[in-house]
Amino acid sequence: CCLHNMAEERVCASLECGKPAKMQCPTCIKLAIHDGSFFCAQDCFKKSWATHKAIHKKAKQDAQVAGPLTFRGFDFTGQHRPWRQSPKRKVPESIPRPDYADHPMGTPLSENTARANQIRVLSPEEIEKMRVVCKLGREVLDEAGKIIRPGVTCDEIDRVVHEASVERNCYPSPLNYKNFPKSCCTSVNEVICHGIPDAYPLKEGDIVNVDVSVYHNGYHGDLNETFLVGKVDKKSLDLVRATYECLDKAIKACKPGVRYRDLGNIITAEASKNGLSVVRTYCGHGINNLFHTVPNIPHYAKNKAPNTMKPGHVFTIEPMINAGVWQDEHWPDGWTAVTQDGKRSAQFEHTLLMTEDGVEILTARLPTSPAGSAWFQTVDKENENQTE
Repeated sequence: CCLHNMAEERVCASLECGKPAKMQCPTCIKLAIHDGSFFCAQDCFKKSWATHKAIHKKAKQDAQVAGPLTFRGFDFTGQHRPWRQSPKRKVPESIPRPDYADHPMGTPLSENTARANQIRVLSPEEIEKMRVVCKLGREVLDEAGKIIRPGVTCDEIDRVVHEASVERNCYPSPLNYKNFPKSCCTSVNEVICHGIPDAYPLKEGDIVNVDVSVYHNGYHGDLNETFLVGKVDKKSLDLVRATYECLDKAIKACKPGVRYRDLGNIITAEASKNGLSVVRTYCGHGINNLFHTVPNIPHYAKNKAPNTMKPGHVFTIEPMINAGVWQDEHWPDGWTAVTQDGKRSAQFEHTLLMTEDGVEILTARLPTSPAGSAWFQTVDKENENQTE
């Protein structure tokens, strides 16, 4: 087998070599093995094969031991199950962190004391900080997107998100927020949101949402995307495409004077047109130096959300769209929200800035993003070509 070329530089795993290594063992990639998987060249890889392959055997054994778990007396709504979680990852002390990061209960004290009904209009200086942190968040999510393929575990996605955040001098906002144990959320198939990354290995045909938030220079940026794992069935592809369109049409409607409640009508109309439903339990939110704040932005029709959009408002829109009923249930872990009927769910999210004449997508894709600035359209076209 041949080594896989990696852009990130590591040290060769061959004994007594120590040279820079940019090539990774392809079997290690499939098994989501990171440590000890990099080599400087094919020759070093071949020389080390007799001892290196033991890592593969151990990983397979560990996966069998880990396996899917269960909650005693709990009836799952779908096929997805929790797996073993790795220990909480650490953030260097040198990186500034939000107030909840070191709180024993993960309590966001600043959010609890903020004025509940007043939407902040950010100053030019604050807006520039939001632009910076949102671009960093985009880079982090793009790093996660690069590794998604069958066999990669949700825990490996979390590791990549954590390390990419730290490399950019960012604190991963979900970590210890109300005691959430990981650095991002990975929501697979029927999981609507807040899936806890664990040892589950992604399978061909899965869909997985990766929700990334980072804290930098006192401000948060928040975004997510639903990724296709290998080739997915048409129903899943249609669900993800329609969810993308729900967010896109809501964003295009944003301008000063628009009522926040009206976004729910737009999203519901697009979802209903495709025979899909809109989750009502979770909503978009204001974001700035606080991870979650006003305004609350429901995604369903005929909601009663107050307030209108004004220049300087920064907020997220993040519709969760279900293939079946809109109702959700929760696993006993206190976080994982799943569809009540076990059918699949998808989500996309951007952080947005209201300007004088429209809206700026602060977490927009970059030319360097996987598949470029129009990621979903590209993936959509590729999958349609495969099914013809």
